[in-house]
Amino acid sequence: MSRITKLCILLAGSMQTYGWASTWPQFRGPMGNGVAQAVDIPMEWSAEQNVAWTRALPGAGWSSPVIARQRVWVTAAVHEGQARPKGFQEGVRSMGNFREASKNLKLTSFKVFCLDLNSGDILWESTPSETTPAFAIHPSNTYATETPVTDGKHVFAYFAAAGEVSCLGETGELLWKVKTGRHAFGNGFGSGSGLTLANNKLFLQCDNDEASYVMALDTRTGDEIWKQKRSSRTSWSTPMLWETGKGMDLVLAGSGHVTGYDLNTGGLRWKLKGLGGSFSGSPASDGTHLYFGNSGPRSTGPLVAISQAAQGERSFTPNRSEGWIAWSKSGAGPGLASPVAHEGFLYVINGSVLKCFEAQSGKRIYEERLPGASRVAASLWIAGESVFVLDEDGNTFVVRAGGRFELRRVNTLQDLFWATPSMVDNRLLLRGADNLYCISEGK
Repeated sequence: MSRITKLCILLAGSMQTYGWASTWPQFRGPMGNGVAQAVDIPMEWSAEQNVAWTRALPGAGWSSPVIARQRVWVTAAVHEGQARPKGFQEGVRSMGNFREASKNLKLTSFKVFCLDLNSGDILWESTPSETTPAFAIHPSNTYATETPVTDGKHVFAYFAAAGEVSCLGETGELLWKVKTGRHAFGNGFGSGSGLTLANNKLFLQCDNDEASYVMALDTRTGDEIWKQKRSSRTSWSTPMLWETGKGMDLVLAGSGHVTGYDLNTGGLRWKLKGLGGSFSGSPASDGTHLYFGNSGPRSTGPLVAISQAAQGERSFTPNRSEGWIAWSKSGAGPGLASPVAHEGFLYVINGSVLKCFEAQSGKRIYEERLPGASRVAASLWIAGESVFVLDEDGNTFVVRAGGRFELRRVNTLQDLFWATPSMVDNRLLLRGADNLYCISEGK
């Protein structure tokens, strides 16, 4: 039985029976790894070409849209005098204003919008939380950066600044709400970890600077199934599911370590310590290995691959392969964006440099600077025979998948982009600071 088949069976307990090609239920898609199965999205687009619709939404948010049953759910935070999020460099320059704003936090409406996938019309909006945020955020971040998740019928939204997880029904009605605690996050940047769903369990990673934890909630009631304390400080990675051959693990990339938990009990299955730094991106996976890494603002961290044999606790040693650590490369870790692995290759972006590695061995195949690219915050994705890289200035670099670098084209939209895109069938959704864009050839 293939890894994809096993994961589909596991998700069936939570996901209604819709075609996988028509469903993008969580951050980075059905598998949580950024690989789109059986989609036919355009290879070319611009403001004048292959934009089916655009929709401006109130407030701000960097959460990814989630999609099922021809519906799109997306979150946003709205408050009086709200400023547009800033690009990375401008945000760094604006830290003085951030410190001043942190003294005057405002009542904020934390919203969920439901849109029609085909027209972009807003079907309903709901405000499951309304409160003054627990913390200020970096000028480049938002109060709605945590990606929601859907089982096809309900949508589950987490707002860390409100300290709540909510379940909304088909017309936006609030079915249940759970208090999760309001905590401070590292360096004043704010939060970013999205939700993950499997087998009627909703998984929340809350790595913060006060009391980190991971928990599982019953999707039907919001009741706590299990909760585990974590030694991690702030991280922004989203949990993902990984088939190890011995079962499905819940993988969390935290501060200095990556951990695998039992889905049903929260028990520790494996832990790799000593990685240093905090994770912004989430891991990548394929049929045999899990790949992850991190980098700070002034240094590049390691890139690591581990095998399905992972068990127990192990300390990381740079550039060594031992036990279930398949390989590691110093100075090769990703920046803000999650990597992606597919058909024997692993792709990593840091700054404007795209690197391709042989997935089994860690051998670097190429390292190419994308011409004119700005910083990349959105995670990489693969569709068809191409790797897609979206920079914050709205340039999407379409690169040939495989072991030879070939830049096929660059598509541009004028907006600011940090959110990771979502896609189903022949439609690609790009969320900018100003608009949500649906890219399609209209087939």
